Formats: sequence, structure tokens, C-alpha cells
Amino acid sequence: MEEPGKSPGKMKVLVGCPTSNHKFYCLNKYVNAVKNLSYKDYDILLVDNSKTEHYYNTIKKYLNVKKDKYFESARERIVHSRNILRNYVLDKKYDYFLSLEQDVIPPQNVIERLINYKKDIVSGVYFVYNDENVLVPLIYKKVKKDEVRNLTFEEIKEPNLITVDACGLGCVLISRKVLEKISFRYDPSKEAFDDMWFSLDAVKNGFKIYCDTSVKCKHLIKGRWSWADIKK
Repeated sequence: MEEPGKSPGKMKVLVGCPTSNHKFYCLNKYVNAVKNLSYKDYDILLVDNSKTEHYYNTIKKYLNVKKDKYFESARERIVHSRNILRNYVLDKKYDYFLSLEQDVIPPQNVIERLINYKKDIVSGVYFVYNDENVLVPLIYKKVKKDEVRNLTFEEIKEPNLITVDACGLGCVLISRKVLEKISFRYDPSKEAFDDMWFSLDAVKNGFKIYCDTSVKCKHLIKGRWSWADIKK
């Protein structure tokens, strides 16, 4: 949450994500989007975990980037890189981290719209195809103790601020307060990626997860692939 006496417009924000050469196809659109956000006080940082330095050298022509080590497991790569971003937020005294995946293109005023709620976790909306080839938002509601479902398009159609049980990390504003208590992780014995573990840990630590359904982002989906299929 914001510091006492500090208005939302004065908050310092880091925008970024883990990335790899698999996202080369959408680099130009991402660069254009993040360089033209309308918020005044933000910085950008990508963390490249590709096997070679080729993509890193390409990114650094346009954006601030750190080179991470390469791990065979995609989930390990993502979590390790995301924790580099977490540590950067904490070390550099940022107030918020906008986790914005490289294939997600938000509205230009996304930071203002999310930060003005003065919440610790607020997500925008972006869509993926599920196993039934239906476009669904990466926003979740709990069905049972250990089971969640995607919200439907109808449930997020109207502009509203809603509480949810989990969200993807493609476009979500996270306060420093959250990152001080929670690091990114995954469980090798489970199929879930770090976004689900982050949401679970956030709720366990007493944080509520919100979603602004009016913040709808473009998702530059290339084919029908999954991170779980990427080994190298």
C-alpha cells in the first residue's frame, strides 16, 4: 500500500518481466507499449533467461535488461528471473511492481488506473485459449479447496473492480508490501506455475487479490503452445 501522505501519482513503479528468445516475435510491440505508458515515474527492467546471450543483446538495444542464468526447467527459469525482479524492486525502493509479460499489451494508462485503487494486488485482464478452444480470462475463482476455475467472459464483460482468488502474472500491479513478504516459487511435484503459488501465498498472508475488469489487454498469442511444453 502507499506510504502515508504519498499520493498514487508519486509512487515509483518498476515495469518488467522474465523473458527469453521464445518471445522475440513480440519484442517490437512490447518495446513500443512500455516506452509509451502515460504514468510519469516508472522504470523498465526485463530479465532474459535464454540459453545464449543473443536475445539479451537484442533487448538491450531498446530496454534495460539483466541476463539471468539458464535452467533446463522452464518453471525454474521463470521463478529465478522473477525473483531477480522482486529483489530489484526491494533494493531500489520501488513502491510497486507492474508484472507485465512480454506478450501482453496493456492500455497506455494502465498504471494510473490500477494504482489509483490503492490496493496491494490489482490485475488487469488478458485472455488465453483453454482446452476446449474457448477464449477465457486468466482470472480465477475458487471452486473447491484445491480447485479454481477461469472466470467467463460474461463475468468480466462489464467494467468493475472485483475480488478474485487468483490471477495470472501477465498484467498485475503488486505493492512493495506484498513483495516484502512473498517471493516467487513453484512446487516441482505439482503442475501449477508460479502465478498460482503467488496467489495462494498472497491470500495466506492476508492480502486480497483484485481485478479491474475494465483494463483489458491484448495478448499476442503465437500459436497454441504452453510454457509446460518448453524444455529449452
